Amino acid sequence: MRFVLASQSPARLNVLRTAGIDPVVHVSGVDEDAVAAALPDPKPAEVVVALAAAKAEAVLPVVTAELTEAVVVGCDSMLLMDTPDGPEIVGKPANTEIARQRWLLMAGRTGELLTGHAVVRISGGQVVARAQETMSTTVRWSAPSEAELEAYLASGEPLHVAGGFTLDGLGGWFVEGIDGDHGSVIGISLPLTRRLLSAVGVSVVDLWVK
Repeated sequence: MRFVLASQSPARLNVLRTAGIDPVVHVSGVDEDAVAAALPDPKPAEVVVALAAAKAEAVLPVVTAELTEAVVVGCDSMLLMDTPDGPEIVGKPANTEIARQRWLLMAGRTGELLTGHAVVRISGGQVVARAQETMSTTVRWSAPSEAELEAYLASGEPLHVAGGFTLDGLGGWFVEGIDGDHGSVIGISLPLTRRLLSAVGVSVVDLWVK
């Protein structure tokens, strides 16, 4: 039984390796905007779990060609934040100016980081079970100075992560605290993933590197 991560995120990979999993990595290449646009009036939690499931499903042809026993895990994170136009879910900022405007809204406030998780079990080279769920974590941000914010934006990090911030990188300097699972903010919740694995009949301890 192999653990397949349908993500190119180095943060998710590091969380798993630190927790005793050495995953096979396959990048899905899913068009996230197209997946989200196809959902009829979805709730925020439904968007992230649909994206996570799409990523897991996208790599199944490659995985089933290589492995007969595996669990494929897809994840997707988005930030639910208040804007002048009302609540909005956002992913990675498209450019530095968008990241700057988001940080000006986030500074000194709280937001909800949603991470969708999807698990697909393969046995005998066939899909035999699926499970999915969303984890929500409240993030409390500090208010970086203008110089600190410009330095953070210049690092390029905000453009590569959901919500324009990290917990385990340079952005961690500007996070006052969280209410919930820190792993979910990084990109994958270990407790939730364990529960989803159990739901498809797999014990996480059987996946640990021996």
